[in-house]
Amino acid sequence: MRWHSRGYGGARRDPEQVKENGWHEQGVLAVSVDDPRLTWSERELVRQLGDKLYGRPAESREAANG
Repeated sequence: MRWHSRGYGGARRDPEQVKENGWHEQGVLAVSVDDPRLTWSERELVRQLGDKLYGRPAESREAANG
């Protein structure tokens, strides 16, 4: 049994490659606040930007309201 038509299959792209291409081609940055390549201050900046643009995650709001 096939899940896709002939010619529409193929290898999935690596998520890191998708993120890199998004940055280079469209200026879109996708970064995890838990990315170990970032320093604490860089992770905090990412968290603050996410909070400003999209609001705090639900689990953060619940912990703050404790």
